[in-house]
Amino acid sequence: MSSGNEEDLAPYLQEGDRVVLFDGVCRLCSAWARFLLRFDCECRFKLATVQSEEGQAILSFFGLPLDQYETMLLVEGNQVFGKSDGLLRIIKQLPFPWPILGCFRLIPRPVRDWVYDRVARNRYRLFGKRDVCVVPDKADEQRFLTKKAANDRVTHE
Repeated sequence: MSSGNEEDLAPYLQEGDRVVLFDGVCRLCSAWARFLLRFDCECRFKLATVQSEEGQAILSFFGLPLDQYETMLLVEGNQVFGKSDGLLRIIKQLPFPWPILGCFRLIPRPVRDWVYDRVARNRYRLFGKRDVCVVPDKADEQRFLTKKAANDRVTHE
């Protein structure tokens, strides 16, 4: 549980931030990030690749592997949600009609995560892999978690 103290937050996060960590070289994961940029109209989520300095610091904070990425992660303060729980938690916060997909929560977590794991383990083979991480367009830069953005939020609050 988060105590609400800033020192309890993952690196680069401010109180209230929600960050989606994704594999920046995975084409499926990059498509997921583009989906969020398009449908997260209220800009509830920041994005970061797991390969970035920010992503690596967050993974380290939670004691997660720094070189094997088998799940997209949602980070909220000092809590992290992965696999189907993370995915459904994000979907629930998007505008209509996406929260309807929350009905998948009725499926037992072990079954949901089994399906999630099958896709995650085969994502490069099924969807492809880039040679380098995705770089945000100029218009979307502010949606990505960066050291500069974190410093700007601190100095402008």
